[in-house]
Amino acid sequence: MKILSTVGLKPAQIAMIAEAAGAGAELVDRPTRTREELIEAAGDGCDILFGLRAPDELVRRSPQLKWVQLTSAGAEHILKGMIAERTEVAVTTASGIHATPIAEYTIGSMLAFAHCLHVTMRSQLRHEWSRGSFMETADSLRGRTLGVIGYGSIGRETARIGAALGMTVLALKRNPADRMDNGWNPPEVGDPDGHLPARWFGPGECAALLGESDYVTVTLPMTPHTRGFVGAKEIAAMRPHAYLVNIGRGSVIDQNALIAALRDKRIAGAGLDVFEREPLEAESPLWDMDNVILTPHMSGARRDYNTDACKLFADNLRRFRAGQPLFNVIDRALGY
Repeated sequence: MKILSTVGLKPAQIAMIAEAAGAGAELVDRPTRTREELIEAAGDGCDILFGLRAPDELVRRSPQLKWVQLTSAGAEHILKGMIAERTEVAVTTASGIHATPIAEYTIGSMLAFAHCLHVTMRSQLRHEWSRGSFMETADSLRGRTLGVIGYGSIGRETARIGAALGMTVLALKRNPADRMDNGWNPPEVGDPDGHLPARWFGPGECAALLGESDYVTVTLPMTPHTRGFVGAKEIAAMRPHAYLVNIGRGSVIDQNALIAALRDKRIAGAGLDVFEREPLEAESPLWDMDNVILTPHMSGARRDYNTDACKLFADNLRRFRAGQPLFNVIDRALGY
């Protein structure tokens, strides 16, 4: 069994994967940054691929390919070309490894809005000692309602932290009757059995959830079913004092409708890590809005990212060898 990693692993990470792969497995680790490097690394193909991409030439050279373990939670970039045609090849995502950092980022954005840090940091850059009207505008998360649109690993960990801060949680997912999380998660992270939400909502009830929430996080993946999921009608249902944080994909929200609502102060603000087009175009009004916290698609970034991805991969390798179902297998019909 040949395992090809295109990550660029450290010795401890190689040892972790090699132990999980067992005797007789060949592990080739070739860090790649370009398509050409990845194709060169493919050589005569592999049985298992661990990395971010699976270009057609690599798949073509690997008729024995059985499984692709992605290092990303999103899969829209891979479900095309030859890998889309090779339906016998299992594709698993890294869902679960982002739960802690992105949930912390999300709650951090909400705390920044609640305590007006987005205002005071701009004043700092201007060397202004401006106390403004903070007694009227600063808030606390305790006692507020947190709406979670997309109750996967990230949404569940955000809910856990929000609940610990005293927030009431509302959750929306594709099938609200199925409350369990069967994906990969580190210990004591998230809400595996779905006990935290005070109420559950289905896909057709997005506006209802938004209308009851003070803070909203959107964690949806990009699929044909989620494009434009939060549209003008849904944004219009939001409370005037509500804040929205999007860490899913930019295209799941109608960006023009969101910009209009922010410009007209129909909602209080937005924390945006993802956008319809990335990099965000220089002329976008979002750059200069004082009620926007904007970051360059980095909410999941951290120094130990690859170590967590290797932990997931090692767990899945053990299951693969034992003939057990893998964690985070993509449903190709749903796109995640």
